[in-house]
Amino acid sequence: MLRLSPRDGSGEDVADFLQGLVTSDVKGKLPVWAGLLSPQGKVLFDFIVWPSGTDLLIDCEAEFADALAKRLSMYRLRRAIDITQEEKLAVHWRPHVGDGAAPDPRLSALGERWISSIDTTDEHEMESADEAWRAHRLRFGVTEGRAELGDGTTLWLECNAAELHGVSFAKGCYVGQENTARMNWRQKVNRRLIVLPLTESDEKRQRIAYPDLGLAVDHAKTESVPAARWPSWLKLEA
Repeated sequence: MLRLSPRDGSGEDVADFLQGLVTSDVKGKLPVWAGLLSPQGKVLFDFIVWPSGTDLLIDCEAEFADALAKRLSMYRLRRAIDITQEEKLAVHWRPHVGDGAAPDPRLSALGERWISSIDTTDEHEMESADEAWRAHRLRFGVTEGRAELGDGTTLWLECNAAELHGVSFAKGCYVGQENTARMNWRQKVNRRLIVLPLTESDEKRQRIAYPDLGLAVDHAKTESVPAARWPSWLKLEA
């Protein structure tokens, strides 16, 4: 997790800084799912942005938190904003919606997320929680992270970002906006990431396989996927 915070006494608006970089409106209701794209509109990082007073917290893949921090620092220039790794907090989830947490901003069926102190649970239990989350998420056809979305190889709308509330077409400019807006205006997304049974996956289009779950993520042409395999939240024309 990353923390973006104004330096003491600087008066910097952290949300204003991030607003000009990422795909979602971080000045509106939070949390939101967002992407940081290449100038060509291809996803480099995806994450969930949380409020924290005058700071913002970025719920991202731990493995690539340092790379994301470096990328954001490249855009920071001389702005008095600190970008640090938050080592005392972690994101937790549960598969149902209750009280005291925020529904996943992508899809309510994913359940709830909240931020609290890092649990000192043993490593085996943490791995089990991660595996449970992955199985739950893929059950609903939702992809995330570099292994599934790619590293600068997939256009943001091909990640089903519009359907999963990961892009604002009403906000101002951000990195990669031109191609993203053009695809939306044309209403034509020829390829999409889709979760399929492993036995139906096309190895040439496969991003990653999960043999333990019997599933794979493909970057497939939309017309090549049977309608029965589209998740219910993804309304595509036959």
